[in-house]
Amino acid sequence: MDQLSRRSLLALGAAGSVLAAAQAQAASFGNPDAPPQGAINSTPGALSEPGPRSPALQDQLPSFQNPPATDVGNSPLLWSSFNIMPKRVQGGGWARQMTAAEFPASRAVSGVNMRLGPGGIRELHWHLAGEWALMTNGRCRITMLDAEGRAYVEDVGAGDLWFIPPGFPHSLQGLGPDGCEFLIVFDDAFQSEFNTLLVTDWLAHTPPQVLGQNFGVPPEAFARIPLQDLWIFQGKEPGPLAADRAAVASGGTVPEPFTFPLTATKPVKETAAGRIQLADSRTFKVSTTIAAAIETIKPGGLRQMHWHPNADEWQYWIKGRGRMTVFDAGPRAETIDFQAGDVAVVPRSQGHYIQNTGSEEVQVLAIFKTAQYQEVDLSDWLTHAPPELVAQHFNIDPALIARFPDTPLGIQPG
Repeated sequence: MDQLSRRSLLALGAAGSVLAAAQAQAASFGNPDAPPQGAINSTPGALSEPGPRSPALQDQLPSFQNPPATDVGNSPLLWSSFNIMPKRVQGGGWARQMTAAEFPASRAVSGVNMRLGPGGIRELHWHLAGEWALMTNGRCRITMLDAEGRAYVEDVGAGDLWFIPPGFPHSLQGLGPDGCEFLIVFDDAFQSEFNTLLVTDWLAHTPPQVLGQNFGVPPEAFARIPLQDLWIFQGKEPGPLAADRAAVASGGTVPEPFTFPLTATKPVKETAAGRIQLADSRTFKVSTTIAAAIETIKPGGLRQMHWHPNADEWQYWIKGRGRMTVFDAGPRAETIDFQAGDVAVVPRSQGHYIQNTGSEEVQVLAIFKTAQYQEVDLSDWLTHAPPELVAQHFNIDPALIARFPDTPLGIQPG
């Protein structure tokens, strides 16, 4: 045998040994893929980053820099953050938004993070989409008129919701001493704060003679109207709630409230590791296009493996630090880190779980464009399938399956 042939055979043998070793390692528990994924399979030299980088950004998303060996495939980017969205600032407050234009993974809803200072007014307006909102700080007064001419005026605080159907005119005003901050979710992925029907816009673009005839007053009464929309402006703080209600009472009373105290409700699931509170059309009856849950996960807790069969899940991270893995066909599995102000999308029916990786509670708002919340819990499913069938899938003792949680607990302790 010549030297070239011998060298080739030795090289092939070595390559085969490396491949076999890699395949054996890849088949090991917690590292299932070939070629093997993850930093555990690499070397310091290969993992180094001598090129340009931003440590501040990298440190926000460590699982992107060093994903678990179980991550696989190429998933769309399911992460974004209000922290990187530009603010639109005016005299009475500010807002920043995230539509499908800024976050393409969000195909069902869009979001706006808004602040109104004490007395700050989000001017009288209406939308082409339904407006669902969660108060995160302070207090706010809502005024609204329904299609039957019935007014609704209410003050809301942190943890409260409101829902305004499409086309219903309304306003928002921050109350003292701290004003308010809230998250708005529109049931249209492209609804933008720059695409709102504003009352000042309409009047400024209507001839004075038409305004006078419409309202039964001299056209000169409108000589000082703003010629540019107000959007958010500094106003005077309103008087007592009862006085505003009395002033608009002539139209009658709405049959169902347009606000809801979400964080004051009894949890639908609660363990020592956390709780889940729910609002959908069964409890918050006017909210016919948006269902929502607030998930509170204590340090070390795990939001159990589950999926939602009827809608994408749009998440807003209110506080804490955590990590979520999303599983899809392919296989695809992507792990992402989150902190306050971040947003995520989990497409419909894709499996996922959340881990609290910090030292304080994680609180996540989960939004679904649907009337009613639905969830399938993995442990609940496996304990309601024949034990021998499940045991054959995982090569485990059927007796162990009997120890799986057989009701959807929602959040498991560490």
